[in-house]
Amino acid sequence: MENVILIVHLILALCLIGIVLLQRSEGGGLGMGGGGGGDVMSGRAAASALTKLTWIFAIAFICTSIALTVLARREAASASVVDGVVLEEGAPATPSLPDASTLLPPPTADAPLAPPRAE
Repeated sequence: MENVILIVHLILALCLIGIVLLQRSEGGGLGMGGGGGGDVMSGRAAASALTKLTWIFAIAFICTSIALTVLARREAASASVVDGVVLEEGAPATPSLPDASTLLPPPTADAPLAPPRAE
């Protein structure tokens, strides 16, 4: 079931991308403009059909997104990550942190305490 919804979701995403790229730029938000001045060749009926189709694809995309989220949550609620942890025999239940003295290099008497000044 989840695979079918995922495939439909991917097809809707591709269709939504394609339909948005087919639409004419009317706002000129990036400074590109919408083209010539007259409405003789604008195709307003086609533009409104593309707009309606964009809304349909967008609503279907959001519905499949919500359905995938609900299905993923339902599967996640049935199992815990901690259930999959297998402890070795004799291993402590909680890991211990290493000692700080093993992380630091041994001190040397020759080393300067501060780096030299850059002039």
